[in-house]
Amino acid sequence: MERKFIGTGRRKASVARVVMVPGSGKITVNGVDVREFFPYETNVMDLMQPLVMTNNENTFDITVKTNGGGFSGQTGAIRLGITRALIEYDKANEGKEDSYRTILKRAGFVTRDSRAKERKKPGLKEARRAPQFSKR
Repeated sequence: MERKFIGTGRRKASVARVVMVPGSGKITVNGVDVREFFPYETNVMDLMQPLVMTNNENTFDITVKTNGGGFSGQTGAIRLGITRALIEYDKANEGKEDSYRTILKRAGFVTRDSRAKERKKPGLKEARRAPQFSKR
């Protein structure tokens, strides 16, 4: 039976469930090829970063189910999910200098980006934008 490596990523309002299986490097997002799903090449490059840093661009077939947020948030969520799946795959080398966790942690991919939209406050137009002041 072939092994599955699973990682969940979140960013802003997006959630991504990533399943990695040994394969040829095909990435599918919500049943569609990654380059068709995301409109910008920068999104694809961003979510591929953990694979590039660990030299696994053509090692795994990746299936992603994502929902919520926009393209940027979904890209960040997928990147975190891929990172977590790679760390699960490389469990045996954990703690060593050349482990995937060490490489990805140094690049800042292991930490969830907690920045999210700030809530609107009463009496203001947006989170911090006050109504225009009128002297007369």
